[in-house]
Amino acid sequence: MVRVKRGVTTKRRHKKVLKRAKGFRGGRKNLFKRAKEATIRAGQHAYAHRRTKKRVNRRLWIVRLNAAVRERGLKYSEFIKLLKKNKVELDRKVLSELAVKEPEVFDKIVEEVKK
Repeated sequence: MVRVKRGVTTKRRHKKVLKRAKGFRGGRKNLFKRAKEATIRAGQHAYAHRRTKKRVNRRLWIVRLNAAVRERGLKYSEFIKLLKKNKVELDRKVLSELAVKEPEVFDKIVEEVKK
């Protein structure tokens, strides 16, 4: 049986983990065992927070819309109801962006829906 030396494989695996741990604090950036634990945990948080981000953004859009619509004499729930009634197909993300960046366009949408 031929002897198999595993140094190259181990080195490659260690480099991969340590590259992912770049920027971590303390020994977590350069000690393999600590770095491995830290990257596993970081990956779990990243996975979970990719889902949380969607909820957080939707809440932000709703808060922005509510503030913008109240300035124009409506409530958020009434505004959404009127949008659905008038078959306006703009989602909350687009509407909140319009409210922040293009207030005159948003004014026109609100006026159109109020009629």
